[in-house]
Amino acid sequence: MNAEKIVKSSQEQAVGAWINYLNQVRLDRLVEALSKQNINFADAMETIETALVTIKEDIIIRNRGGDKGMHGFIAEIAECGIGNARQQILGKSAGYIWINDNGPNDLTRGAEAIQQKFVQSGGHLSLRAVAEHLKHYPEYLAEGHKYQIPKDHYDKIMAYLEMSADAANKLPTSKGEFSLRQWKEVHAFFYDNNIDPSKLEPSILEYGEVQQGTIDAAFDKEKGRLREADQEQRDAAYQGSKPTVAEGVKVTAVAAAAEGATAFAIAVARKHKSGKRINNFDQDDWIEIVGESGKGTVKGGIRGVSIYVLTNFTATPAAVASAVTTAAFGVAEQAHLFRNDAINEVQFINNSEMLCLDASISALSSFVGQALIPIPMLGAVIGNAVGTMIYQIGKDTLSAKEQEIINQYLKDIAELDEKLAKKYQQYVEQLNRCFAEYMRLVAVAFDPKVEKALNGSVALAKYMGVPDSEILGNYDKIASYFLD
Repeated sequence: MNAEKIVKSSQEQAVGAWINYLNQVRLDRLVEALSKQNINFADAMETIETALVTIKEDIIIRNRGGDKGMHGFIAEIAECGIGNARQQILGKSAGYIWINDNGPNDLTRGAEAIQQKFVQSGGHLSLRAVAEHLKHYPEYLAEGHKYQIPKDHYDKIMAYLEMSADAANKLPTSKGEFSLRQWKEVHAFFYDNNIDPSKLEPSILEYGEVQQGTIDAAFDKEKGRLREADQEQRDAAYQGSKPTVAEGVKVTAVAAAAEGATAFAIAVARKHKSGKRINNFDQDDWIEIVGESGKGTVKGGIRGVSIYVLTNFTATPAAVASAVTTAAFGVAEQAHLFRNDAINEVQFINNSEMLCLDASISALSSFVGQALIPIPMLGAVIGNAVGTMIYQIGKDTLSAKEQEIINQYLKDIAELDEKLAKKYQQYVEQLNRCFAEYMRLVAVAFDPKVEKALNGSVALAKYMGVPDSEILGNYDKIASYFLD
């Protein structure tokens, strides 16, 4: 029994099992992320549906706030519902709470209190309503709270703040989408009230979207955004689960180090087994050991990147990928010996067959071991060691008689295969002849001339084995069949 071979094979399968474990960890994380995202999506959609139901049942049906104030309540609930849904779709906790007490705060976002002002009349961009609230609660901003206005109002205010006086003087005096009057009012608001623009923030929705007749469309639009955000999260999880160059480099380095260390240990053990103590190794011994270690390191690097590529970009299990790599190294070595006339053609074929068989036994044993011992790497290594050991014992202890029986069996199989191949060829030729005759009769049976087609149909029926008594071969039989 070759102990070196068992150790080497176990080390190779250990690398494959480790790479397989890394791949499985990434896949497990993907499955977990997608499962969590299912929950995130369900929570977000439930939140936004609940917000819409609240708007309809508590505000619209009850006509709360009347024609002039209803949109303000709609805006508060919509802000909380959409804001929470956007957090939940990302797996974060819902932070918005609707106060609903007609007090100084309309809603909170975590520890932050917010007062909303949605006022369109007068074209003051909700700023005059903010100023009125500040008169009643002068310490509101000093206490760290914020004002929230419609998104379209906020965007327009920011545009005015960035606009120079020269540019503003070129605007229409009081009419138009942008006007000099609004520019002056915006700058005066922040200057007169000593307010930093950062104390003002945009709502999620615009003024026109929080009206009784438009809120359904706004929520439908938001549901579409949530679905897009959900897909982005799933795509990100998938991208995160894909193999990477960095991980491939890591795998290559570890595999190279592992195989190099194994080659070093085997080389030292072999020298020691020959009768030399380690402290008696001379320069030639160490050169030979280092050389074998270097070869092992190179092979390990190739093995690592090969297994990583095969397991991640093809449907190849790690044990098989490791076995294929091992067999490829072995066959390449045999090819080198054959090209240099060190072995003949028969030896090259036999040696290559045995190398592939050894690699197959290693892969199969690792599969079985991993199934019986579902511990990452350990099951594959134990399975490989046990399977390879049993295989070597069986292979090495076959008696001459058993080998003779096997060889005779292979010979009988080859002879039987040759006989069956000849019979198969005969059947094929017979089938071709019958098929050619059949096609000839079919062509006659469907001839445009009625009389010829009738005779052809009779011939085809007889050829196919139809009894004469059942064949309508003449006018009398045809008339009797259809008319009697």
